[in-house]
Amino acid sequence: MRAGTFWIVAAAVGFAFLVVSRIFFTNEYYFFAAYVVLQYIVLSTAWNILGGYTGYINFGTGAFFAIGAYSSVVLHKLPELLQSSFGLAIPQIPLPVMILVGGLVSGIVGFGTGYLSLRLRGVFFAIATLALAVVVQTLVVNWDFVGGSRGAYIIRPAEGPLLFGTYVQYLYSLMLVLAVISVGIARSIERSRLGLGFAAIRDDEQAAEAGGVPTLRLKLIATTLSGGLMGMAGAPLPYYVTYLDPTSSFNLAYAVNSVAMPVIGGMTSWVGPVIGSILLGTIQQLATVTISSALNLLIVGLLLIGFVIIAPNGIVGLVRAWRRARTVRVEAPAERNIA
Repeated sequence: MRAGTFWIVAAAVGFAFLVVSRIFFTNEYYFFAAYVVLQYIVLSTAWNILGGYTGYINFGTGAFFAIGAYSSVVLHKLPELLQSSFGLAIPQIPLPVMILVGGLVSGIVGFGTGYLSLRLRGVFFAIATLALAVVVQTLVVNWDFVGGSRGAYIIRPAEGPLLFGTYVQYLYSLMLVLAVISVGIARSIERSRLGLGFAAIRDDEQAAEAGGVPTLRLKLIATTLSGGLMGMAGAPLPYYVTYLDPTSSFNLAYAVNSVAMPVIGGMTSWVGPVIGSILLGTIQQLATVTISSALNLLIVGLLLIGFVIIAPNGIVGLVRAWRRARTVRVEAPAERNIA
């Protein structure tokens, strides 16, 4: 399927899913839960652009996610600040603009982080991204304008704009759009020259650089795209939780799930993070409702250990291995008959 056709199909499927869910689901909790699953699709896809396609493990998901969230807090408080300090009256900034700004700021941070740390490799790069999360959290805790360690309250409107229904349904619709965009970007990268360059870096960076691949430039593109998409996923969070503090925005679950979901689904394909997000996200939401949310990370850990041992290439790898074995079984008798 060509890239243009894929974008059309993805948009059509997303729109159809949005319409069907609005018609057949009236329970508000469905939209709360579906928002989280879609959010993980964006996060895991963004992580996979850097961690799966280029082989650079990123433990700084929480930092980029929180940058997007706190960018929205700043923009939410900006009209009041301008009114009280300078007498300027501006309307409330719409959430789609906040999402774009959050993605832009996170992308810039991703570019800077990549420029400073991408000369590191392996575990050293992973430690550098973890250090980034610590630095960003420290800055947020000491920034009173966004609430600091106390957190910030965001009043969520009851109704969404236009025909989006409740505001929770509006948030769900925006996250569905982000999920379609992030998956489309990942799929386009995978089947492009850029994706081939990423794969060359993942397989053997020194050989790729010796062969003329602009490794540093490609890695900067990967960190910028990955960070930007993570920031866009985090931008609606203040309106979803209505109370944002460093504990919720830098939650360990975001970092763990963003790594586990691509690993379980399959890191070398765009569809792997989607499968892993839907599987793990749905199991976690069911566990939250039926048992306790405290089991979420335990479930992720057990599944991650199981897949690393049994299927290190994830669900996509299992399917590909099964198809190869099936092809061999079909072709082997035909070759014997010819002989």
